[in-house]
Amino acid sequence: MTALNRRTLLRGTTAIGAGLVLAPALGSPALARTARRGPAQILSDRPVLTHGIQAGDAIDGSVSLWTRVDRSARLRVEIATDPSFRRILRRVAGPAVTPASDLTGQINLRGLPTGTDLYYRMTAADQHDHDRRSEPLVGRFRAGLGRRDGRRPIRFIWSGDIAGQGWGVNPDLGGFRIADAMRAASADFFLSSGDNVYADGPLTETVTLPDGRIWRNLVIEEKTAVAQTLDQYRGQFKYNLLADNWRAFLAETAIVAQWDDHEVVNNWYPGQVLVGRAGFPDGTLVDTLAARARQAFHEYIPISPVSPDKAGRVYRKLSYGPLMDLFILDMRTFKDPNTTGLETVADGGLLGKEQTAWLLRELKASKATWKVIANDLPIGLVVPDGGNQESSSNGDPGAPLGRELDIAHLLTQIKRLGIRNHVWLTADVHYTAAHHYHPDRAAYQDFDPFWEFVSGPLNAGAFGPNALDATFGPEAVFQAVPPRASASPLEGYQFFGQVDIDPHTKQLTVTLKDVEGNALFTQTLDPERR
Repeated sequence: MTALNRRTLLRGTTAIGAGLVLAPALGSPALARTARRGPAQILSDRPVLTHGIQAGDAIDGSVSLWTRVDRSARLRVEIATDPSFRRILRRVAGPAVTPASDLTGQINLRGLPTGTDLYYRMTAADQHDHDRRSEPLVGRFRAGLGRRDGRRPIRFIWSGDIAGQGWGVNPDLGGFRIADAMRAASADFFLSSGDNVYADGPLTETVTLPDGRIWRNLVIEEKTAVAQTLDQYRGQFKYNLLADNWRAFLAETAIVAQWDDHEVVNNWYPGQVLVGRAGFPDGTLVDTLAARARQAFHEYIPISPVSPDKAGRVYRKLSYGPLMDLFILDMRTFKDPNTTGLETVADGGLLGKEQTAWLLRELKASKATWKVIANDLPIGLVVPDGGNQESSSNGDPGAPLGRELDIAHLLTQIKRLGIRNHVWLTADVHYTAAHHYHPDRAAYQDFDPFWEFVSGPLNAGAFGPNALDATFGPEAVFQAVPPRASASPLEGYQFFGQVDIDPHTKQLTVTLKDVEGNALFTQTLDPERR
């Protein structure tokens, strides 16, 4: 991948091609200071793209391109095969952005070349004077693979949990410490495995570490209290985009996003009523919060329109040529209440019946060598919620109970349908690990062996390890955990994972990496033939 200069992406001091100068994105020192003072801004004489640019769900000739403007405007984009934009493939007039979407918008494109790097240049035209346009921002994405692109390798990275436990955007580190190592991985795309924001995580300007060092947070108004209003939820996403190196990473690495709990509130489930939760009035309806959070999530993260009759749907399948299909799950929207998890009757309270049927149907139809399943909750790790269980497991090593009944059904059906080469990727627990599940070690044995790999956090407190529930026979082959709870990013216990698929051997290799991009553990899997 040809590297775009970071200064070009962020500062606007480097020209790409004759006469092209990029405007500064939000996060340059002057604009960051304005953000700390509050939402009031002085409008320039032409539109400004305020929070960088992103590409999402770049697959098989299609992509969703995103930006935000400082006023009502109409988006425009040019697509080229070179960073100089001498060979422009497409010029597209996009949608109008208005306050109804918090001035965000995305352009969905199809029919693009596959298996190559493409460059995009976004601008916005004033709603009342189309000749008055913003300075452009330039990004790059690696176009997804088509079914005939079987000779090109696949590389992607994954992790989750951003700006949690009091560790936010640190201007001393360029934003998020791990972003530079992720950018250096030169991945086809980034799978964001949930907790894209911490809507329930207020920040203070400084935090003193146990060793006396001072962590500095950039703080805006929306991060001084838990999010409850739509504008407060929108502010969580704006906040993360204040990180210079995070915007640079997103400008040249396509994102594939799912969500988990902190986009709304910790350990939430549909129908929940909050009582005794810090920052929230007793009686707060989580469903109301979730609706606002879902709107903000879709406004600020580019996601392909998977189904026109399912507005706001998160679960979807993305195909990457003959080597891999990626299945993004939503283990939050259909979740049943957190209990002790010892129920003896399955109720579909993890994925829901419709999503479960969709997953099995799409897995069976998949002709890709590897089926990678992105589960935002780990399968066998115990995650308590007070005296109840937040996790799919329950800490009881015996036969499946509670949500484990849904997992057992899913794993058994995968076996009976003859689905091979499924690998599970997750985050959530704030450390990194490799888990191997095998029926010979399990209380429940009607499934085929498989791997689950855990990564994260990206920029949040590090914890662990969590206890493993023996019901499905997991073995912790590897884990890296901090010496204390809520260790800061300064202490180094931040992680991401990398997946490489070789087009010749068809082998899939998972590498777990630390905050500097150093490899901690590697596992290569051979594909099983049908």
